[in-house]
Amino acid sequence: MLSEKLKIRLTLFLAILSWLLFLFFGFFELLADRNRMTLDAPLLVPQIFLTIFILTVYFFYRLHISKAESVNFVDLLWRVFITGLVTSIGSLIVRIFFIVFADSAISQSEITINFFYSIFTGLVVIFLVSTFVVWKRLILYQKSKNLIKLWAFFEVFLAAALLFDLFTNRSNVNFNIALVFLSSFALLLSFNLKWVAYLNFRQKWTSILFILLSAIYVFGFYDTLNFFSNLAALEFDLQNRVFVMALFVFTILYAGISILVTLFNLPTSSVFERKLQEAMDFQKLSHITKGSSTIEETAELLLESCMSAVFADAAWIVINDAQPIQKHQFISEKTIGQIVDEVKNESIKNTLTFRATEEPSAFKAISAIRHPDFKSIVALPIFIKKEQIGVIALVNEVSDAFNKEMIDICITFVNQASTSIENIRLISEALENERYKEQLSIAKNVQKSLLPEKLSHNDSFDIAAYSVAADEVGGDYYDIIETERGIFSLMVGDVSGKGTSAAFNMAQLKGIFHSLARQKKFSALDFIIQANKALSKCLERSSFITASYLKIDTKKKTINHVRAGHCPSIFYSRSEKKACFLDNKGMGLGILRNSEFDQYVEESTITYQPGDLLILYTDGITEARNFKGELYDAKGLEHSILQYVDLSVNDIKEKLITDLNKFLGEEKLDDDYTIVVVKFEQ
Repeated sequence: MLSEKLKIRLTLFLAILSWLLFLFFGFFELLADRNRMTLDAPLLVPQIFLTIFILTVYFFYRLHISKAESVNFVDLLWRVFITGLVTSIGSLIVRIFFIVFADSAISQSEITINFFYSIFTGLVVIFLVSTFVVWKRLILYQKSKNLIKLWAFFEVFLAAALLFDLFTNRSNVNFNIALVFLSSFALLLSFNLKWVAYLNFRQKWTSILFILLSAIYVFGFYDTLNFFSNLAALEFDLQNRVFVMALFVFTILYAGISILVTLFNLPTSSVFERKLQEAMDFQKLSHITKGSSTIEETAELLLESCMSAVFADAAWIVINDAQPIQKHQFISEKTIGQIVDEVKNESIKNTLTFRATEEPSAFKAISAIRHPDFKSIVALPIFIKKEQIGVIALVNEVSDAFNKEMIDICITFVNQASTSIENIRLISEALENERYKEQLSIAKNVQKSLLPEKLSHNDSFDIAAYSVAADEVGGDYYDIIETERGIFSLMVGDVSGKGTSAAFNMAQLKGIFHSLARQKKFSALDFIIQANKALSKCLERSSFITASYLKIDTKKKTINHVRAGHCPSIFYSRSEKKACFLDNKGMGLGILRNSEFDQYVEESTITYQPGDLLILYTDGITEARNFKGELYDAKGLEHSILQYVDLSVNDIKEKLITDLNKFLGEEKLDDDYTIVVVKFEQ
């Protein structure tokens, strides 16, 4: 495949070559005629090269002005003006030559006349053909199927006129019929001026000036053409060619109608500019506009608005939400899949497959497609916080159906829709956060009500407790009740999980504790076994509870204790001046939910003396880590306890918490932690 640049250079070279060959064979025919030489095909060879020259000039400008969307309307008219200016200067130089040397023999020489006429022919062809290509781009702006067909017929008839010119002349009646026919086509096409509406006030006046000057160039060329036609020395006359005369008519018709329509549209320029400004303001306001009631309604509105703005034949939209949304109009899901697979444009492909990283420009959002039903596509990503969450694609049955102005409007709609979707999501998240906060508030109140405000005790011991949740709601529980006179049941538990579920499991644990602990016949072991049975029926399969349960008999001065997978309690003996861990075996409640649970727990009994200490805690303390990653562990807690054994229970509690915080430094606890301090009075 040849590149566009190479094609342009090749057509330019062929145009120059064909013109030189036209000039050469023209002079050859002239010399043969003067020397009365008989040729097999007089005038046909130079006419053929003139036809080739016209075609190569046409393809050169067609390639050079390849896309109307890539050049704005004023720039297109500027090209007509500047080409006309250059060619008119060349034509004027030719006229000046004949004026200056009007009475000399050189100006009356057949060779001189035909040489300058050949130069003039090249200038006329360049101007008319280049203007024809520009007029085509303007006429086919916002084209329809019928307009494309009409223009195709016009080009076919013009091509036929090129062949017609090789075998006929102006005296032939068919010449006039063909010229009238092509002129009628030109007049019909000249009323396609949709591009005028998109010009602002200044651009319209500039366009009028350029078109008016182009019309003056046409009259200047035609006047020079008449000048040469009056000279008897011409070997051939452009006025005898239907193609050239048809281009003259088409150029002047479209120029004249364009000037009139643009003049009539001048009063509406201010309205158009105001509407454009309103669209821009709408885009700016989109960031603070409230969203629609639902994302689905926003998607429907965006789809309809964009289809209307760009005159799309079909469209679809996809939005990745909690429940993905996909809507399409006048196109099936099967066809959508085919189009996505066949798109070659990388920017469009990334957009359709949700890989776009930035909002594309209007030009990059447009692409041609090869599909039996659709020929052009626009794909725009929908972004929220620089993340593509959706795409809207619009397709048309004809190629080059979309332009920059259309896409700019769609981008405005997409930005507004993005803001609306973001607002809907924020509102939904806000409602969800409110519900979550409400749940946390309920759970916090539940948890607060579960922990005792006062800890039961008698003169035989004193008790203090402290509990902190790592989050809003924790899963630690402690309580103590006097089940019989002088006998106290003490429990510390750690519920798996956090939030409302942990709070409600704590509520179940408290109910079981208060109901079973009051059963006088139950030992500490019996309590744990029965608690496991009760919790196995109400806990979720993924939940469990670790606990330490102790029965303190202040009459016998004994402590009956059981550990259900919980941290071993620490007992300090004042007489021995050392601490030990009550680490008898045990399994968490709700882990094993059958009759074999009693095989995994055991009960122990110890006696206490005045001045002894009992410390119960949860793993939030022993598993705490400082910035070095070091564990506080049970040994750290034991070391701290040994320093404060002579203090009161409240002072011991405060000191233990202070030591823990010093160890942590600026690190925060990852888990809830609870500590219960019991000191037996002397």
